[in-house]
Amino acid sequence: MFGLGYAKFDSITYVIQYKNGKVVREGRGLAFFYSTFNSSIAAVPLASNDLPFIFNETTADYQSITIQGQLSYRVRDPRQLAELLDFTVNSLGIYKKNDLEKLNQRLVNEAQTATSAYAHSLTLKDAIRSNKFIEEQIQAGLQSSPAVAQLGIEVLGVNILAVKATPEMERALEADARERLQQEADQAIYERRNFAVEQERRIKESELNTDIAVEEKRKQIDEKRSEAQLQRAANDRKLRELQVQADIAVEASRADLLTQQTANQRQAADAQGYVTEATLRPFRDLDWRTLTALQNNPDPRLNIALAFRELAENAGKIGTLNITPDLLDNLLGDTPAPAPDAPKPTRR
Repeated sequence: MFGLGYAKFDSITYVIQYKNGKVVREGRGLAFFYSTFNSSIAAVPLASNDLPFIFNETTADYQSITIQGQLSYRVRDPRQLAELLDFTVNSLGIYKKNDLEKLNQRLVNEAQTATSAYAHSLTLKDAIRSNKFIEEQIQAGLQSSPAVAQLGIEVLGVNILAVKATPEMERALEADARERLQQEADQAIYERRNFAVEQERRIKESELNTDIAVEEKRKQIDEKRSEAQLQRAANDRKLRELQVQADIAVEASRADLLTQQTANQRQAADAQGYVTEATLRPFRDLDWRTLTALQNNPDPRLNIALAFRELAENAGKIGTLNITPDLLDNLLGDTPAPAPDAPKPTRR
């Protein structure tokens, strides 16, 4: 009204008042009256902004990828930015031009430029897994960019939300990944079976080694047992030899003893024969009847026997001889025979 206006800004806005092309007032959160005829006001927001972006790139294997992310920035030098872009506001505090969109587009372009060379050096599979490296490339590119430095912008951070291939390639990669996972699963099963077989082989090998060790010990035991048996046999043989030698010595001693006994018995027999011969020499020429009489045998049967002998010697001179059965019974039995002078029994 009457060419006088009032402007009031918050503390997060940097205000520059130009009057006749010269800066007459600047600062944060200003409130002032100004002339609407010869004044213009630039309001540069100082708050940090989150700028989402999405752009397409081509990988080293000629595959299209979509990089989606967000970068955060703030105005570091608002006066320098106000000299490059138009942040003039009208009396109602509304921007006359939308240069903030222009600023955002420049930052997105710089981010894409910083990413392009790096994305072209990657294959599709590597690019999909390179979110962190792409973030670092964008942030480094923006911080070193002369255009960003001229704008007076400070990049606070970059976040890559997704790196995607085309739907067809995603399905192909999923199929390849599934196949690879299946192969890895098969490989894991094979390795597990191979490990089990290896463990079984080791167990069998250990068992065989144990059997070999047992057989070696058994062989050593058999050898020791054979050596002991041979030693025992040798000792037995030596004992038998000693026994035989002892038996030979005993038999030799016995032979000597028998020889001596035989000689002694022969001498004793010779002496006995001499004694007997010397004893019987006086009876050599005697008659047997005399010898019989000298025996003085009281048995009547002996006398009867002598009588029968004389009868036998003089049988040619005897005419008739009668012998009773009682006489024969007495000679053959245990009953003593009657005396020779007893009366002869008669047979009826």
